[in-house]
Amino acid sequence: MNRIGLLVANALPDFAASRAYYTMFYVAEPFLLNEGLTFSSHAAVISAFGRDFARTGRVPVEFHRYLIDAQDLRNQGDYDIDSAITEAEANQLIAQAEQFLELAERLLGDFPDSR
Repeated sequence: MNRIGLLVANALPDFAASRAYYTMFYVAEPFLLNEGLTFSSHAAVISAFGRDFARTGRVPVEFHRYLIDAQDLRNQGDYDIDSAITEAEANQLIAQAEQFLELAERLLGDFPDSR
């Protein structure tokens, strides 16, 4: 089980969803950095990733959707008082974050192992 999965296993799906989002977000940034692009907001990173990578077919379009949906759930989990992110939703985001990492390793090269 990965570290984010431990959050779900310990009844913390909101935190797991947030960490899965940040995994995807921090993986999207190197794609943009390789193009000389930097942004100061999450919305700008997500938009540019969609425009420059998903829309152009450089990455499968579903990865942009994963990032958008993950940000929505992260905002819900981090800021809504009555957040009700389910374990299933958190697990889905974790699986998508793992796919994001695999995509980046394939297209950008290996990432250092932080375990």
